Amino acid sequence: MVCKMTMTSNPKNISRIEKFLEKVGKQVVLDEIQMNKLMVSLTEAVNNAIIHGNRSDPRRKVTVMCESVPGWLLLVVNDQGEGFDPAVVDSPLKKENLLRESGRGIFLMRTLMDRVEFERVKGGYQVRLWLALNK
Repeated sequence: MVCKMTMTSNPKNISRIEKFLEKVGKQVVLDEIQMNKLMVSLTEAVNNAIIHGNRSDPRRKVTVMCESVPGWLLLVVNDQGEGFDPAVVDSPLKKENLLRESGRGIFLMRTLMDRVEFERVKGGYQVRLWLALNK
């Protein structure tokens, strides 16, 4: 099973994530907790791709792909940005960051998903979100 969606880098397009995950949920059996983890994590990844990766430039695209591999559901988000070093992203749990309005996306993805990978790829940056299905 593979599902794919491409969107322009308009923050309004984040609302398309719910319908995309509904489509995934019809092909892979997911419980409510798994679906909620995916909704939050994928929304954060796409939001970061649009706003930080592509700088909300409507000429740049964000691609979302979902693939079922044995025991796992893999979601891949690609943008056309320069990328970043996730090791230098400040923790939202630090006292000075607790009241910030942003900066929790990577933390949420890492907390909710079983594995999160970041990589520069040809033409942009990629985030891979892994959810174990047999837990």
